[in-house]
Amino acid sequence: MDDDAGYAVAAWREEGRWSVAALPPRATESLDSFLAALRQLIAEGGALGFLVVDEDFFLGVRMMPDGAARLLLSDVGAALEYPLAEEVAAMLEADLPEDDEELDEVEPVGDFTFASDMGMPVSELELILDDPDLYPDEQVVAIAARLGFEDQLAVALERD
Repeated sequence: MDDDAGYAVAAWREEGRWSVAALPPRATESLDSFLAALRQLIAEGGALGFLVVDEDFFLGVRMMPDGAARLLLSDVGAALEYPLAEEVAAMLEADLPEDDEELDEVEPVGDFTFASDMGMPVSELELILDDPDLYPDEQVVAIAARLGFEDQLAVALERD
């Protein structure tokens, strides 16, 4: 990842309780390294991962217990500037913005159901993603709050 401020975390539930851990910096180097770090933490029900590049985008991943990954990129336009976002867009076979007008619009792409089985309804996720007043890191906090691990996220980020 570039020198932009950001973080990568994993969240998982065991026996009904959420745990959140910051992932090592090497997990942010590429999509493969992020997915590999998440696969190491797979709990019984899988895990959620978030990689945030503060004011630009976040990548949300639902790592399934079988190792399959469901991806959500908060802004496809980030693929024009960030190699990691470009990798995600390519994996999702997303159409990239072609002109300045399209670039000005934040357009999430991917699996909007990536966290629905953990308690994040698609309609609520869309409201969070469409809120023009929230930066990507704030969107992740809003998702964490809805799913019930906002406090654990805050503690994990303090330690980082």
